[in-house]
Amino acid sequence: MTLFRHLILPALLIATPLAAAPTAGFEDLDKLEARVIAAVGAGIGEPGGPQRPIDRRLRLASCPNAPMIAMSFTGAATLECEAIGWRIHVPLARTMIASPAAAAARVKEEPVIKKGDQVEVVAVGTTFTVSTVAVAQQDGAPGDRIRLKGDGKATPFFAQVDSPGRVVVSRFN
Repeated sequence: MTLFRHLILPALLIATPLAAAPTAGFEDLDKLEARVIAAVGAGIGEPGGPQRPIDRRLRLASCPNAPMIAMSFTGAATLECEAIGWRIHVPLARTMIASPAAAAARVKEEPVIKKGDQVEVVAVGTTFTVSTVAVAQQDGAPGDRIRLKGDGKATPFFAQVDSPGRVVVSRFN
């Protein structure tokens, strides 16, 4: 017991605060989380805010510049460090309609693309525009994300309905 009390216990007491501190060389997840909350204007779990805290098991290399924050129409905020090359997506909680009267006031647009329609798929980048055709796998109104299938054995993908007969792919991997 003396060995434990004199050598091991003091070592444990010193090591505990070090384990709680942010690891050197890694991005401070608390600061990243605070930046996302400030950018979306809502706290964790609140409508429009992050669904849950950023996973504390992540070890992101420290970004030399401030990470960029972008909002996507998929309901997530994207934190990206272009200098190093890491990117994480933070899912956002859906916004809720406050009252039944507000729900009644919200009008659902009619679908402009029907299942089975051949549509133009447009991909717009910073320096290019590419288009092709695909078949809609579901109905969609402007602003909706719908499932599409290309020619042959191509893997189905999602795109946002822009106008009748046209969908837009906005994010590339």
